[in-house]
Amino acid sequence: MFTKILIANRGEIACRVIATARKMGIKTVAVYSDADKEARHVQLADEAVRLGPPPSRESYLLADKIIEAAKQTGAQAVHPGYGFLSENEDFARRCEEEGIAFIGPKHYSIAAMGDKIASKKLANEAKVSTIPGYNDAIESAEKAVEIAKGIGYPVMIKASAGGGGKGLRVAFNDKEAFEGFTSCRNEARNSFGDDRVFIEKYVLEPRHIEIQVLGDSHGNVVYLNERECSIQRRHQKVIEEAPSPFISDATRKAMGEQAVALAKAVKYQSAGTVEFVVGKDQDFYFLEMNTRLQVEHPVTECITGLDLVEQMIRVAAGEKLTITQADVKRDGWAIECRINAEDPFRNFLPSTGRLVRFAPPPQTMFQADTSQLQGVRVDTGVAEGGEIPMYYDSMIAKLIVHGKDRNEAIAKMREALNGFVIRGISSNIPFQAALLAHPKFVTGQFNTGFIAEHYGKGFAAEDVPHEDPSFMQALAAFVRRKSRERAATLSGQLPGYGVNAGKDYTVVTLSPDGNNQYTPVHVDEFVGEQGFARVKVGNESYEIRSDSRLNDIAITGTVNGQPFTAQVERGTPKNPLALRVQHNGTRIDVLVMSQRMAELHRLMPFKAPPDMSKYVLSPMPGLLVDVAVQPGQKVQAGERVAVIEAMKMENVLFAAADGVVAKVLAAKGESLAVDQPIVEFEK
Repeated sequence: MFTKILIANRGEIACRVIATARKMGIKTVAVYSDADKEARHVQLADEAVRLGPPPSRESYLLADKIIEAAKQTGAQAVHPGYGFLSENEDFARRCEEEGIAFIGPKHYSIAAMGDKIASKKLANEAKVSTIPGYNDAIESAEKAVEIAKGIGYPVMIKASAGGGGKGLRVAFNDKEAFEGFTSCRNEARNSFGDDRVFIEKYVLEPRHIEIQVLGDSHGNVVYLNERECSIQRRHQKVIEEAPSPFISDATRKAMGEQAVALAKAVKYQSAGTVEFVVGKDQDFYFLEMNTRLQVEHPVTECITGLDLVEQMIRVAAGEKLTITQADVKRDGWAIECRINAEDPFRNFLPSTGRLVRFAPPPQTMFQADTSQLQGVRVDTGVAEGGEIPMYYDSMIAKLIVHGKDRNEAIAKMREALNGFVIRGISSNIPFQAALLAHPKFVTGQFNTGFIAEHYGKGFAAEDVPHEDPSFMQALAAFVRRKSRERAATLSGQLPGYGVNAGKDYTVVTLSPDGNNQYTPVHVDEFVGEQGFARVKVGNESYEIRSDSRLNDIAITGTVNGQPFTAQVERGTPKNPLALRVQHNGTRIDVLVMSQRMAELHRLMPFKAPPDMSKYVLSPMPGLLVDVAVQPGQKVQAGERVAVIEAMKMENVLFAAADGVVAKVLAAKGESLAVDQPIVEFEK
C-alpha cells in the first residue's frame, strides 16, 4: 500500500480523497493555483505544492508540474479526481512511465473509452446498442449543419473531450447547429485543449441512467447498481439519486451486465461509470463511459456501503476486489443535490465572491465512513470566509441524504436544504427546493427535459409556492417578539420609556413594486417558557417552540408539534430593519411593526428603481472577452453585443431591442462586476 499520494485536483473532490487517505493512514500532497493558496484542500493535506497562476491551463492542467511535484514530495501515486487531467490518457501514461501509480484506469482504457468518438466506435464493434450519429471529428460549422440535416433535428453537438456539460449544445435548426458548433469548439478548446466536435441524434424524452462499475488488475469487474441523473439543466446534473425510480430489476441487471462486458473489453481497472440513455419503454443505448470517479459517487456509497475512493486506491496498489457481484447491496435510497454558486433568479448566472456565511446543516454521515448511514452528508471544498473564484466550476458543495425509502430521502433533503446557510454569494438552493417539491419529481415521472419543460422561461420566486405562507409570517412575528422580549429585560431603561414587548403586530410583506401586503398578527404571552409563543395570523394559529438563539440564521424547532428548520436574518440589501425569512425554497422580506407604525408606513411614497433599459449590463461577475459593437452602430434586437466568461462558461449578451450604440463603457479584457454597464444605447 502507498504511504503518500498526490491529489491532482482542487475543491471538494480533493478534500474527499484526503478523507479516505487519512482513514487509510496515507499521507497526502495537495497542489494549488494562486487563487487557491488559502483553499480548504490545501489546509487539509499534509503538504502542498504551488502550480502557477489561477487559470486551469496555467496550473491544474500542467501535467509536467504535477509529475514533478509528485517526485519532489516522494508521492508514489496520483489521484486525479474528476475534471482537469482525470481522463487524459497522456497524463496517465506519463505517470506510469515515471514510476508513479495512477489511481484510475490504465491509459489504454482511457484512450478507448475516454474519447467519445473512439468509445462509440468500440461500442459498435462490441454490438452494444448506440445512438445514430456522425462519429468523426467535424472540421467546419458548414459541415456540421450538413451532417445535422442528414441525421435529422434535433441533434446533440458534443466536444469529443467534453464533460461536465462543457462543450455541449442541442440544436433544433440550421442556425442553432451553426452557432452551437462554433461555441462548442471554443469551449472545448478553452476547457480541455481539444477542439474536436461530433454530432449525434438527440433522443426525445430520454432518461439519463448510469451504471457504476469497479474493476481490478486481476480481471474482476462488478457493477454497483445505477444512478438516476435525469434532472439536468443545460446538460449539467442538478439532482442525482440511487437507485432509479424508473427501471425494473430486469433492466438494471441487463444494463449492469452490458456495462461489465464493456469494461472487460477494455481491461478496465478502477472505478468507472457507463452512461446510458434510457427510453420510456426501458430500451437503453450506450452513451459514453466516464473513466474516472463521478461527482455523484456518494449516492452509490450510501446504498452499497462501499468507500469508492478506498476501492480505487486499493486497485491501483494491485489488490484484488474483495466483493463479488452477489455481495453488492442495494440498501435504502440516496439523493444528492449539487449546491452551485449561481443565481437561479438571474437565469442561473455564476455568482462569485466571498462566502460571508457558510454553515451546512448538521452532518450524521461522513466522507470515507460508510458505517454511519441513513442521515445527512456534506462534501465541500470551501469554508466560511473563503473566496469563490471565477476560474473554476460553480459547484461549492454536494448535499447528500440517505433514507430508508425515496419519500423519506426527499423529506430529509428538503429539511437539510432549509438549514443550509450560504451568504455573500447566491446559490441554487431555492431552485433545488422547488424541484424536490414538484409533484412530478415526487412521483418519479421525469426525464432529462424536466427542467426545460417546467422552468423553460427561467426560474422566478413565484415558481416556489409555499404550502403555508402564513407560517412564514408567524415565524417573523415570533422572532421579532423574542427580540422585543429580550430588549424589555435590559437594565437602565428610563422609567415610563421601557420597551414594551406588545402582543399585536402588523407583518408588512415587502414587494419590489411597492404593493406591500399588511397582515395583522397576535402573539400570546410566553407561558412561563422561554422560546414558546402562540401566534395568530388571520384564522390560523401556530404554536412555535424554538431554542435557537437570536443571532442564529438557521432556526430549528416545532410548529404545532411538527419539526421545522427555517432561516431568518435581520437586514436585507435594501432595508436594514427588515427580516428575511426563508423556508422550503420560498423567501420573503418583511417588516414586523406595531399597528400604528404600519398605518404610517402605508403613507410612505414608493421610490421606483432607476430605468436601466438603455444599458446592456453585466449579468454576473466575469471577464469581458469580446465587445461586438461600437459607438454609432445600429443594432437589431437579438444581435450579439458582448461575451462574458466565468466559471468556464461563455455567456453571450444580446440586444433586447433595436437601437443605436451611444457609448461602449467597458473594454475587452476587463473584469466586470454584476450589473456593471457595458454598452449604452441612445434613447
